[in-house]
Amino acid sequence: MATVHSQLDTESRAAEFLALDDRFSAHNYHPLPVVIAEADGAWMTDVDGRRYLDFLAGYSALNFGHRHPELVAAATEQLGKLTLTSRAFHHDQLGPFSRELAELTGTDRVLPMNSGAEAVESAIKIARKWAYQIKGVPENQAEIIVAGSNFHGRTTTIVSFSTDPDARAEFGPYTPGFTITDYGDAASVEAAISERTAAVLVEPIQGEAGVIVPPADYLPRLRRACDEHGALLICDEIQSGLARTGELLASAHDGVRADLYTLGKALGGGILPVSAVVGRDDVIGVLQPGQHGSTFGGNPLAAAVGRAVIRLLRTGEFQERSRELGAHLHARLGDLVGNGVAEVRGRGLWAGVEIAPGGPSGRQASEALVAKGVLCKETQATTLRIAPPLTISREDLDIGIDAIAEVLTK
Repeated sequence: MATVHSQLDTESRAAEFLALDDRFSAHNYHPLPVVIAEADGAWMTDVDGRRYLDFLAGYSALNFGHRHPELVAAATEQLGKLTLTSRAFHHDQLGPFSRELAELTGTDRVLPMNSGAEAVESAIKIARKWAYQIKGVPENQAEIIVAGSNFHGRTTTIVSFSTDPDARAEFGPYTPGFTITDYGDAASVEAAISERTAAVLVEPIQGEAGVIVPPADYLPRLRRACDEHGALLICDEIQSGLARTGELLASAHDGVRADLYTLGKALGGGILPVSAVVGRDDVIGVLQPGQHGSTFGGNPLAAAVGRAVIRLLRTGEFQERSRELGAHLHARLGDLVGNGVAEVRGRGLWAGVEIAPGGPSGRQASEALVAKGVLCKETQATTLRIAPPLTISREDLDIGIDAIAEVLTK
């Protein structure tokens, strides 16, 4: 059973850590006032021994739960052998990791990186180079079409095409070469695409915007527009991919294959940052030695953990769990519509719960859930983003849903 927690005790050990964070850490996040010390599966324990149900899963980085034994074993074994060579030398994990990830995703070639933002930046560089070398776009004139309300990371190039004022304001001058269209509006992409378009970059489901699922014809129409104009389709599956929505890749729900995919978060099993660009050989193949790189990208430890993640995904177990438990999640949350909830969006074990007007803000609801022993986080002002580990039991899932119902219906 979930433990019901009172307001944070200012005399608790947590207060010490909160004070240290406030004094010495950059204030670029606004975390909930809990300090986690241990975790296992879908449960976390704070420094004072209080237990919490994890309903966020590290924004999908913990798809397989905390400390999955097979992932911990892979990391531990590799730690005892080799952790880093840089890319100056080959090592015995990179080739197998690249082959296995390409086979899993049905692609040809893999570019390993670390963070999700690095994967997106790499895909942008590849698309531009491909446009100049293969498509014949005049130098420095390539354009990439993106969607409004996107979230692809926080580097200077990526925030240049963000429409979120918090992410973008006062970080200029901004990188040119991007055209912003309305998410879900295929006609706006069809109107914007041209012979200078290198790629269309899109999230199959927008997570940070509130778990927004586009119309069923959106991705297929983008695929056709890219084919007609000789442009690449890039799907950012960093949050939506690797079984989160019930399919290996969320774009599969709409029967769409991209030319490039960006992967991250769950690819590192919640143990360390692992990301990749995967896709067509003739596209990733435009990169030559010295033109792009990363000291830690594809390091032995990351590759060993990534291979263990791939083994878990090959079974289809986690895709099936996401489908079955996701159906239960959405059915129960759907019953709250009209009673504290305005709308429920998402697929699989991923939901955006839009709080009804007059209810608490997303932050207030998140804080109220902390008191009930459930941890999730708001996105935007009025949305709770729900994404428990795919390993969660049905019973624990119901504990979290019950807590949400109590908070929002009262």
